[in-house]
Amino acid sequence: MDETRKITVEVSSELLERAQSFTGEGVTETVRTGLKKIDAERAQREFRQLRGTHKFSISLDELREDRPLGRNRK
Repeated sequence: MDETRKITVEVSSELLERAQSFTGEGVTETVRTGLKKIDAERAQREFRQLRGTHKFSISLDELREDRPLGRNRK
């Protein structure tokens, strides 16, 4: 597991209450969830920047042919 750091954060009570209500978790897990979401958004942004920069050797139709029968088949 990664090294952890203990931090002190000042946030609006209302914001924290709304976030905790949404996650159903305590303060620590709510903050972790928020940080994970930000990190996921960063990764998605980086991935979107790669759009159109790589040529795939297989077409979308060929990928669909490889699916097991009966699952999402039209």
